[in-house]
Amino acid sequence: MEKCTLVHPPGNQIYWDPERNLAMFEVDGYKNPTYCENLCYMAKLFLDHKFLLYTMNLFLFYILCTRDEHGYHIVGYFSKNKDFADGYNLSCILTLPFHQRKGYGKLLISISYELSKIEKKVGTPEKPLSDLGKQTYLSFWTEKIIDYIKVLITRGETFTIQDIIDNTAIKYEDVIDALEKVKLIKKVKNEIYFCTNKAHLDEIHKKLGQPTIPVLTENLRWFPFDLKYTNQDNKDQPRIAPV
Repeated sequence: MEKCTLVHPPGNQIYWDPERNLAMFEVDGYKNPTYCENLCYMAKLFLDHKFLLYTMNLFLFYILCTRDEHGYHIVGYFSKNKDFADGYNLSCILTLPFHQRKGYGKLLISISYELSKIEKKVGTPEKPLSDLGKQTYLSFWTEKIIDYIKVLITRGETFTIQDIIDNTAIKYEDVIDALEKVKLIKKVKNEIYFCTNKAHLDEIHKKLGQPTIPVLTENLRWFPFDLKYTNQDNKDQPRIAPV
């Protein structure tokens, strides 16, 4: 503690939630390899399936923190391949054990999909997921899909699976996986039918547990890694807010 003077992760703040005193920082594995490597070693303490096979240069790390008078304190993080390899919008995710059951895991997932929307791409997490990770993702996918369907039902509008994908940035296979898990779709003669009974949707929604902490998209200042250097002269592009 005497040698380390950092009061926040060594990167740019890209998100701020003033009501909950939450902030997210983007840390480049190329610029801060030791910090990111130590972060991965810490994650390995809690994730049995985690392997340190790749150089830090390939990844960006998105670190969620709470803030108090002493600075910023890590509650969890996710990493992301800079090249969006194989459509993965998230490589590894961890919520520290003493911060679990507070909704931070779903918030990290939600932010990863908000970044995918900015990239105008459909994303999915890198497999395999831990048992807890799989459970959290299924809950998140189902919640987001039901929220979208309920809005359309209220408006009296029809929808397709592609509409769900376009709105949520969730991959086709993940949409089907989530809906089948809660038995909201049924295939009859190559046609897929949705259950749109509002009472049934509400019942499933309640069973999903704590709702996802909403992402304040107006406080999210981020744009894709491959545009950070090619579009520096484009003043219309959003920019990362410096710490």
